[in-house]
Amino acid sequence: MSGLRVTPVHRHGRARLYVSLPDGRSAAWYDRDSGRVSLLLEECRDAVLAALAPFVVGEVTVGPPPPPTSADLARLSLHPDDDLAPNRPGEALLAELERHASPRRLREDPRRALLAAQERVGAGLDALEGAGWRVLHSVPLPGEGLLDHLAIGPAGIMTFRTVAAHRRRVRIADPLVGVGRSAPSPLLRWARRDAERASLALAAPVRAALVLSEPSRVDVAAPPGGVRVLRDVDLPELGRWGGVLKPADVEGLYWTARDRRTWLRV
Repeated sequence: MSGLRVTPVHRHGRARLYVSLPDGRSAAWYDRDSGRVSLLLEECRDAVLAALAPFVVGEVTVGPPPPPTSADLARLSLHPDDDLAPNRPGEALLAELERHASPRRLREDPRRALLAAQERVGAGLDALEGAGWRVLHSVPLPGEGLLDHLAIGPAGIMTFRTVAAHRRRVRIADPLVGVGRSAPSPLLRWARRDAERASLALAAPVRAALVLSEPSRVDVAAPPGGVRVLRDVDLPELGRWGGVLKPADVEGLYWTARDRRTWLRV
């Protein structure tokens, strides 16, 4: 059989090669992490292995697709109302602005600046999926709390609190963070609290991060304990971090985190 097409895809934090027939039907996929070729069409076995030969490294296991994991079953049973994966960056702010929109507002609503910052940071985190990261935005917590962003990847689990600092100076003196001429707020304390609540919900260690969106200058009195301070332009660096979670662990934690009910107890 000739004309098989091999397509590389990064999906759910995994690098896979999909093999399809000329008519578009899927014949198999090769999971590089596990070294397994999952055959959907047994009659195409020899042709599939020949098509994958230039891409396969070392010994591989060939057979039917593995049975679904607990994470797969959870995904299939998750009600759409409980699935947080579709949430956009700044989802809660978008809802507020739509609810209270006023055509007569003379001054710019500060929530729009924060929304723009969350969208910018969210886009930077979403770009890490190819490096094995899974990201959720606007994770609701009890008591009207909210996680701006939650990322799960090779370097572990991290919460991200966004600071809108467009062309303004940021002053950091733990636990206070001041932006421009505004009064400082205890953002570092809030960032630590975000990570603590996420750790309780997921039963796993979580690190806190404060992300500064487009600051003109950052002054730090002393490195804050327990919180990593990043600029939005630093986010691509996360793609080079690793050594904590395996791809299967990332996927399992992600499916737990995307269930709204996971967060009800924190």
